[in-house]
Amino acid sequence: MRKTTTSYARKKDTREKIELGGLIVKAGLRYEKRALLLGLLMEAARRLKGDAQERSRLTAIGAEAFGETND
Repeated sequence: MRKTTTSYARKKDTREKIELGGLIVKAGLRYEKRALLLGLLMEAARRLKGDAQERSRLTAIGAEAFGETND
């Protein structure tokens, strides 16, 4: 049973990483250097701490890119 659980966890982790990579591509950042991408993400994380308004603003931008609506 343990091997199955470990295998499931590894597959889940791999799938999540693939999906996160897809977000980089969707954002148009596929060819940027990894250091730049990490810097962008770290800066975003810093800005989001305790800023609900910024979080909402960026969520709306992302939802629009996914074709989601708030209706």
